Amino acid sequence: MDRPPVWREPVVGSYPDPGVLALPGRERLDLWMRRGGPLPPLTHLTGARPTSIGDGTADAEMPASAWLVNSAGLVGGGTLAMLADIVFGCSVETQLPEATPYTTAELSLTFLRPARPGATLTAHGQAIHVGRRLGLSEAFLIDPRDERLLAHGTSRLAVLPPVDGLPAAPDQDLPAPADADRAPRPFERPAPRDGVLPQRVWDELSGREVLERQIAGGLPPPPIHELTGLALVEVGDGEATMAMPATEWLNSPTGRMQGGAIAMLADTAMLSAAVTTAGAATAVAGLDLKVNYLRPVHADGNELRAHASLLHAGRTLAICRARVENQDGKPVALATGSAMYLPHTPAALGPEVELSSPDDDPVG
Repeated sequence: MDRPPVWREPVVGSYPDPGVLALPGRERLDLWMRRGGPLPPLTHLTGARPTSIGDGTADAEMPASAWLVNSAGLVGGGTLAMLADIVFGCSVETQLPEATPYTTAELSLTFLRPARPGATLTAHGQAIHVGRRLGLSEAFLIDPRDERLLAHGTSRLAVLPPVDGLPAAPDQDLPAPADADRAPRPFERPAPRDGVLPQRVWDELSGREVLERQIAGGLPPPPIHELTGLALVEVGDGEATMAMPATEWLNSPTGRMQGGAIAMLADTAMLSAAVTTAGAATAVAGLDLKVNYLRPVHADGNELRAHASLLHAGRTLAICRARVENQDGKPVALATGSAMYLPHTPAALGPEVELSSPDDDPVG
């Protein structure tokens, strides 16, 4: 590489004034929309951001830039979680009283068709239930090129006790911080072109051989790795370990790593574990993802690791699990997911491919 990866660059972005939390949830989100910010680092990095707020609803967008693709040239399911997590949270936040924070406790996504680069993907979220301790929401992710549904998901959020002693809410007429207009942001720059592997590589090598060559440096990492710091550390037969630094680039407006970014790490590890058992000329497509969050992640620069293993591999279906740990070895999140083997299918899948759980021999 003739330039440092994006995640090593100085972080751009800022966070809401602490006094904003003193407002009811709908009012603080309306204030953010009127001011156009402040934009957190994750928005500067990926372009993912809310676009509208309603009564129990929220919409968001994320450009499916060439930076977000994996080695097959697709936007991975875990990467879509960064978009979904915005509307999961914001739709519930609109229903919260003043001084009441929340955090994502669980996230689930089902993938219906491949997500391809080149468009600005959209998400619509709606609150299903918001109580004193629990919020439930769902999300629909759409490719505007054909208005077809890419993924559907639900989330469970923990509503936390009200915060005492907050400063007064800021003047609602103040402009957003100047960094909201800074450009070009990372996702707007040209992405590296060699990170998407040509089909001949997938035709000649097994999935495990591809991953081993990437670890050894014989094949380049995908663009999403250069953007976020994702890195494949180790693979075995039905096993994979991914690492990702907890940089501020991945922070949400809360000042902590976004739950969708943690989901991306876990999902990438699980899909890699499934790929290790795929033969040459066999595509592997993620079908679903569920993540339970155990503790928050602060941007301390330390490494997160996701250890994934295959629980079942049949003729067409693979089921995986992953444990995401922080630098101290404490669990941050637990995840499960499934993927589908597609022999004689291009790694980037085809326009006719729709993802659904196949009928599979339960004993492989």
